[in-house]
Amino acid sequence: MEGLAITPDGKTLVGIMLAPLIQDPKKLLRIVTVDIATGTTHEYAYQLTDGSGVSDIVALNNHEFLVDERDGTGQGGDSGSPVKEVFKIDLAGATDVSVMSGTDAAKNLVGKTLFKDVTAALNAGGVPLSEVPAKIEGLSFGQDVDGRRDQAHTVGHQRQRLHPGRFRR
Repeated sequence: MEGLAITPDGKTLVGIMLAPLIQDPKKLLRIVTVDIATGTTHEYAYQLTDGSGVSDIVALNNHEFLVDERDGTGQGGDSGSPVKEVFKIDLAGATDVSVMSGTDAAKNLVGKTLFKDVTAALNAGGVPLSEVPAKIEGLSFGQDVDGRRDQAHTVGHQRQRLHPGRFRR
């Protein structure tokens, strides 16, 4: 288990595996939820897009999360074009794949959308691809920032010289 979050209501612990389990196809990860009061668990299937693993999961609310996908390329790792992406996922209505084989689980993936291509954002900000860190090791919420018209939240990427990204409510 690589990433761990707790929902804002404090009722559910959510973990995500770094890499596929032995029974799962390549690029299929499992998200495990644990009801803290009862110990009841559920599993959900997450398909990697471009990365080779994940490092963290952060709860936005009781059913939506941010997940970071990354590979090991970049500064301090292997050479190549680095993949560092953050996806927003939603477990509401997702299928519990706890008793499914990897093949069947792969037919019941959690929905996700690209939230931020960190590599592209860093590169657009002047960071050469050769200086993009090999791994993002965590995500966290930062202070709220007052914008011109509204308030924005910040999400920090915990690793070498990464700058906070912004998102709005």
